[in-house]
Amino acid sequence: MRYYRIEREDSVSLIAREDSTAYDLTATDQSPTSFIELASAASLTDRRIDEVATDLAEDAPIVDIETVRTHLVRPIDPDEVWGAGVTYAISQEARQDKGGLAESYVNAYEADRPEVYLKGTPSRTVGPNDAIGIRGDSNWDVPEPELTLILYKGDIVGYTVGNDVCSRDIEQENLLYLPQSKIYSKSCAIGPCIATEETVGDPLDVKMELTITRDGGTVFRDSTSTSEMVRTCEELASYFSRYNKVPELTALLTGTSIIPPDNVTLEEGDQVAIEIENIGTLENTVETLEIS
Repeated sequence: MRYYRIEREDSVSLIAREDSTAYDLTATDQSPTSFIELASAASLTDRRIDEVATDLAEDAPIVDIETVRTHLVRPIDPDEVWGAGVTYAISQEARQDKGGLAESYVNAYEADRPEVYLKGTPSRTVGPNDAIGIRGDSNWDVPEPELTLILYKGDIVGYTVGNDVCSRDIEQENLLYLPQSKIYSKSCAIGPCIATEETVGDPLDVKMELTITRDGGTVFRDSTSTSEMVRTCEELASYFSRYNKVPELTALLTGTSIIPPDNVTLEEGDQVAIEIENIGTLENTVETLEIS
């Protein structure tokens, strides 16, 4: 199943979608309003999340699919958002001509230990149809489409689409500036839903496409497959939780293999669409941030 949250008249509902039918789980007697409630119920009863949702759906009213699309909000409110880097060959290859960055990124790509870092917090993370932000002190800003793991107490319980927005010229200036290139207001987007393993299938064998449009025209488009990833999802989740007291709910972005060239940078008003097979399409506009 796929799980969405929608907001209508200041009320948030949890929606479960099976094929072309959407069920309002919040309108049942149990009235769950978040995915974490399903994950908790599944954990307590030793069942799969889809089994819990299927039981609820028996008494849930059906919601029109178009209503779901037009009222989407961020599917979860993660306690933390983490990222993994250099998990695809292109990620380290793109830095090979960038001076001192080359050796560090090649080493991270080839090492036993993956790069795992704190990406953001709920206040820095937006949902579908919200605006992602680009910094006013950066000249090369790109979206990074990433399969994203949803972790409940460190265990993988679902998948979503992630956009790890990055100010690449700040990163290239000095590797110690990496946090500034990655962590700032509206620097991450997730959505439009959470899909379980039963829906996604093999997470390392799904297609992914990035499209940037501007004034009705396509600025950049490219596609890839998660089969190009050199790390497993379980490996990344394991290193995230290693010697780390993890929060109850985390989103972990798994790295990108689509990197726009140097002459493509996001501008205010651009539209960014990231589609991952068997999950959905995350769409966001772009805005230039003001100094707070």
